[in-house]
This record gives sequence, C-alpha cells and structure tokens, in this order.
Amino acid sequence: MYDPTVARLTYRALLGRRRALILGALPLLLLVIAVAVRALAGADDQTAADVLGGFALATMVPIIGVIAGTGAIGPEIDDGSVVYLLSKPIKRPTIIFTKLIVAIAVTMVFSAVPTLLAGLILNGNGQQVAVAYTIATLVASIAYAALFLLLGTVSRHAVVFGLVYALVWEALFGSLVPGARTLSVQQWSLAVAEKVADGNLVTSDVGLPTATVLLVAVTVLATWYAGQKLRSLTLAGEE
Repeated sequence: MYDPTVARLTYRALLGRRRALILGALPLLLLVIAVAVRALAGADDQTAADVLGGFALATMVPIIGVIAGTGAIGPEIDDGSVVYLLSKPIKRPTIIFTKLIVAIAVTMVFSAVPTLLAGLILNGNGQQVAVAYTIATLVASIAYAALFLLLGTVSRHAVVFGLVYALVWEALFGSLVPGARTLSVQQWSLAVAEKVADGNLVTSDVGLPTATVLLVAVTVLATWYAGQKLRSLTLAGEE
C-alpha cells in the first residue's frame, strides 16, 4: 500500500524551495509570538493555552494541512503530469495512500514540532498544555491531510475551498454557531487533547467517543473517495 517512488516524488513536490518557505512561515511566526509573549507576560498557563489554541491549532495547522494535502496531488492533476504517474503499474489506492502518508508526515512535522516548542517556551508545559496541544495538532494533521487531499482530487480550486473550510467554517462559524463545532476537526482534536491536559485549560464541545468516531470516519471516507476519483480520472484518460 506504500510506494517509495511515489513518496519520494511527493516529498520533492511538497518540500521544494517555494512551498517549503510557505510551510515554514507560520511555524516561525508561532515561535516568534511565543518568545514575545513569554518576554512580555511571563509564564502563564492560560496565556499559553490561548496562544496554542488560538493560533497554532486554529490557524497554523489547518493552513499547513491545506498546503500539504492539496499540494500532494492537486498540482499534478492541474498540469497533467499525473498521467505519467498513472501510466505506471501502481494501484490507484496505493498512490492515494502513499500521498496521504506524505501529506500527514509533512503536516505533523511543520505543526506538532513548533507547537511543542512554543508551548515549552510559553509555560514550560505547565498543566500539560504544551503536550496536550501537540497531541491535538498530531490528531488534526491526519484528518486535515485526508480531507484536503480529497479536495485536491475533486477540484481545481482545492486551496480556496480548504481555506474557506478552515478559516471561515471552523474559525468563524465555529465561534458563532455552537452546532457547527460538531463538524469541526479542531474540536475533534481538542477532545483528544482534553484528556491529556491538567485542569480545564483545554476543552472541547465534542465528547471523546464522538470525536474519535468522526476523526476515523472522515479520514477513512476521504481517503477511499479520493482513490475512487483517481480511478475515474484514469479511466477517463484511457478513454
């Protein structure tokens, strides 16, 4: 189910000079903010939770997920180079699964590592805040990568749709409409992190059992459907 050649090509596409600069911009900004907040406000658990929840998880992770998820396959479909890949004797689900693994890995590295470092800078992991939000970013990376990889296979405007979901639906509607939070990857990942953190600094509007089911369902269904779309793309090209 995992093809090293596909993985190498995908890593090369995602970590090219231009895209790597974009991927690294938000983590660097998070670390700068963490250093500035610590210098100005000192170590404070609530402040650390606010920064990690409000910027790292709510903004940085979904944007990186959009870049990695859509970038794993979207550009290849847009410029037609995916035809070369599909001409190889590689099963279509293997292509999607491999690209998903790469997208998840890239999202995790550029999200979880800076989140942990920022948390340690902000309050030294007081009340397990840094570890809890790091786990939240790891969990969210999986679902975001699968969701945005699917968008990359079904739309030429995947980046736009991904940003709309991440920044408008989750950030705007999620803060204004309580019911919208149930359909939020951010809230699902917070449900997992809530079990790790001490106290009430990390909370979610979704229960852990529901969050777990939705995380697994979205990841599996998005991956499966992306494979189906790639299969239909192949048949259309052969015709």
